[in-house]
Amino acid sequence: MGDAPEGPQKSTAPTLEVLRDEVAACVRCQELATTRTQTVFGVGSRDARLCFMGEAPGADEDRQGEPFVGRAGQLLNKIIQACRMQREEVYILNVLKCRPPGNRNPNPAEAANCSGFLNRQLELIEPEYICCLGAVAAQNLLQTQTPIGRLRGRVHEYRGIKVVCTYHPAYLLRNPSAKKDAWEDMKMLMGLMGVQL
Repeated sequence: MGDAPEGPQKSTAPTLEVLRDEVAACVRCQELATTRTQTVFGVGSRDARLCFMGEAPGADEDRQGEPFVGRAGQLLNKIIQACRMQREEVYILNVLKCRPPGNRNPNPAEAANCSGFLNRQLELIEPEYICCLGAVAAQNLLQTQTPIGRLRGRVHEYRGIKVVCTYHPAYLLRNPSAKKDAWEDMKMLMGLMGVQL
């Protein structure tokens, strides 16, 4: 089987700071560990009601060590502000904590290797809501192969947390006509959260 993972390693880190150190020391995915500049853990309020989750860091994120700081991140900031929130009020993270070379999609073994970190991160933050940005994030969190177009428009659940799926901001930059659909998703999410838009 080669270097197939033995399954996700469960983290018992007592705090986000300890978990961040575990992530920074991780070398389970040899290719990612040797090509990354640094790990990209996540940012935001540790008391956030809402987490935005993408698939993996890109080049800008790998350089700065923070998720969603490039063009897609700027669009995400505008979406957050349109929802009457600030970036500092939410928590932003990715399925993978390392940039895949060439910004390729995470492979299943990489996602499995990182899932213990992701699960513990969500346990420590205890959000009420997760917004999955794009198919990779949604399919990994919800353990499904259903396309993003079919996951949108309804509320899913992950370990008691309400999950809404929408298009990734990078997709919206390439396909501006999809912004209308993404805004409908955000209005649905804000309605669940009791936020008047």
